Amino acid sequence: MASLPPFAPFPEASWRDRIDPQDWDACLSVWVKLAEAHMSLPEKQLIQVSSNDESLLSFLITFTRETAINGITALRNSQQVKLLYRQCFRLINKFLRSPSPPSPLLQWEFLSDFCRLYSKRRTSTLVNQICQKPHVTTSLSALRRSLAIQLDYGIKNDPKTLESLESRLKRLNHLIHASPAVATLFLTGSDFLDGLISCYKIMNPPLRKAIVTTAYLCLIGLTEGESPNISMLSDQLYSLKAAAENHKAGPLNVNDSLVAELVTVTPILKQVQHRLEGSGSNTTRSGPIITALEAYRKSSGDIKPKRPAKRKVDKGKGVMTEDDIQGEMKVHRMSQISQIQDLFPDLGSAFVSKLLDEYGDNTEQVVAHLLEDSLPPHLATADRTQELSPERNRRKSRDIAPRPTPPQVPIRHNVFDDDEFDKLTMDLSNVHFGKRNPERSADDILNDRSSAPNKAAILSALSAFDADDDERDDTYDVADAGLVVDDIGDAEDQKRKDASEEALFRAYQSDSKAFDRDAATRRSQTRTKLKQQTGMTDEAIEGWAVMLTRNPHQMRQLEMKYSAFSGDQPALAPTAWRANPTDSAAEDSEIDGGNNNSRGRGRGGRGRGGNVAGPSGDKDTENARKRKEANKGTRGNHSRRDQRARKMARGGFPG
Repeated sequence: MASLPPFAPFPEASWRDRIDPQDWDACLSVWVKLAEAHMSLPEKQLIQVSSNDESLLSFLITFTRETAINGITALRNSQQVKLLYRQCFRLINKFLRSPSPPSPLLQWEFLSDFCRLYSKRRTSTLVNQICQKPHVTTSLSALRRSLAIQLDYGIKNDPKTLESLESRLKRLNHLIHASPAVATLFLTGSDFLDGLISCYKIMNPPLRKAIVTTAYLCLIGLTEGESPNISMLSDQLYSLKAAAENHKAGPLNVNDSLVAELVTVTPILKQVQHRLEGSGSNTTRSGPIITALEAYRKSSGDIKPKRPAKRKVDKGKGVMTEDDIQGEMKVHRMSQISQIQDLFPDLGSAFVSKLLDEYGDNTEQVVAHLLEDSLPPHLATADRTQELSPERNRRKSRDIAPRPTPPQVPIRHNVFDDDEFDKLTMDLSNVHFGKRNPERSADDILNDRSSAPNKAAILSALSAFDADDDERDDTYDVADAGLVVDDIGDAEDQKRKDASEEALFRAYQSDSKAFDRDAATRRSQTRTKLKQQTGMTDEAIEGWAVMLTRNPHQMRQLEMKYSAFSGDQPALAPTAWRANPTDSAAEDSEIDGGNNNSRGRGRGGRGRGGNVAGPSGDKDTENARKRKEANKGTRGNHSRRDQRARKMARGGFPG
């Protein structure tokens, strides 16, 4: 049999753009025919001859790499490309299932591109079988050692090394997603996962995203396959828990760790729990660990909104079409599509929109079904590269009747219209910039009497003034001066402001944490009560607390204003004995409003001889007042008034 012509390598994107469309169609036709010719050979001859054809292997590697990066739709001719796409898969499948597959097809780079180009449903079984080959194990082990070393270096790596590390992790993720055996190989031991946790400290968002994806796919891979590795999964989850505790005890932010990001942005805990329960495995060991990791989930206020990827989106600014667009795309839908396309960049926006419609706008379910490749049949066979807003036909103009000229824009006018400058009649001698005579001083201006008023005019003005007019001066009347607009309204506003300020100050004194800027504090009962009392928003309340902490003088003023003694004190009940107004008998004198006071020194408990503080005009009160001064000497008072008079006569000093 004559040998078949060799394959030309598949060109890169920069070379494909320079090829004419006719020449490109001819190249695709030749490649399709050569692939069909190789597939038409007997299986034994195909394995012996075609598997050793270096040009064919080089074409398969370059075709897989270019189409995996750019997608099939970037190859223009869709019909020929689809045929070539199928023939290449059949050739690769034949070569990899042979007893001795070609070594170039056993490198991890080709296997990752192969898994990315073709779906997991087609490649998972084949790649799991190939991973047992020595060449594949050697290639993956070397990659694992290299990645572990670079991940441990972390920030010590140069920028080019970090960029290479990011690209290799993204390329490897497709292979890990398709093969649970690869996930088990990379998680054997603890150096690779520890390297991912350590390297996540670098503030590089693309690298961080790649690290989170790699960790998620590796852990999920342990739960897949015919025999899930539950023991290794429990060990790795325990390692994540220990790493999260060490990070929490350190000086860095608790939420800025791989574990917090992993359990927040990915459904790792939910998927692991669901698969463990579905497989009937014993969750005695892994259950408490999953519960402990759930505590590291970030709250909604700590999650930063993802920045949508920069993609060329049809904004609907083209010419109006015949058919109106039914149901415009909403902003939150575009945000969900961008989040899913960050993990699966080969999916089109229209296909992702169909997935969201299928699963009720639940992003986690969409990601989970894409990772598990468990889509419904009508979505599994759909075009995954379909984009939204396809090209639409231009609307034909039917109304060609002449229209009147629209009115002119009105001309704006101002107070300077038709003045001397506008009419250009101004004398140029009167036009100057700045001072007219900058050399003149103040003394020269005062001595110049040319512009001074005439003396006769001043005297005539003074004669018109009547000095005897004694009219009331109403200069400072409120209504005339306009000093107050609404005294009542201003007083009420000030009263409300003082009440709001006092409520804020009392709350700040009792608990300053009630003014924190987080979602939990804003939902608290204390914050709700403050908003009801003051009528202020959360931002205004938090801003008041910030300004209070920055101004110690204001803090002292508020303390003096709302914490000082106002002079008011509660009325104290009198404790002196009071006579019973109804009966002045000695035996009834003890009944005085329930107060038994035995301080009286008179006979029969009559006290001091009556109530001197009774109502004026009362007989008992008048008699008590008369006896007050007369009985002081006999009641043990010892003439205090006389003694004081003697002391004052001596100059105010005793003795």
